Amino acid sequence: MSETLPPCPICQSVYTYEMGALLVCPECAHEWTAEVEEEFVETERVVKDVSGNVLQDGDSVTIAKDLKVKGSSTAIKVGTKVRNIRLVSPVDGHDIDAKVDGFGQMMLKSSVVKKVL
Repeated sequence: MSETLPPCPICQSVYTYEMGALLVCPECAHEWTAEVEEEFVETERVVKDVSGNVLQDGDSVTIAKDLKVKGSSTAIKVGTKVRNIRLVSPVDGHDIDAKVDGFGQMMLKSSVVKKVL
């Protein structure tokens, strides 16, 4: 093959290969046609708390309702303060990664936290 294949538009992998009329990325399994150059624009995802306040990395939040914790006999109580949150891609609706005092590192849903203003 004399021509160089374009990198994957999703993960920028240079290991793309042709499979019939499609180009395929072996790293992220994205498939696209060679004729159509796709433009992927990453949009800023807005995460809001229970009151509608926009959350950002590094914010402090409080727990808005009691939360049962799998594998623990105790629950996280209303008003528990969580500092230095990190917003992540949602996994089963959990879009906040944080360290909760007394419980350790865990994922939280933005719908159960309130931003400390």
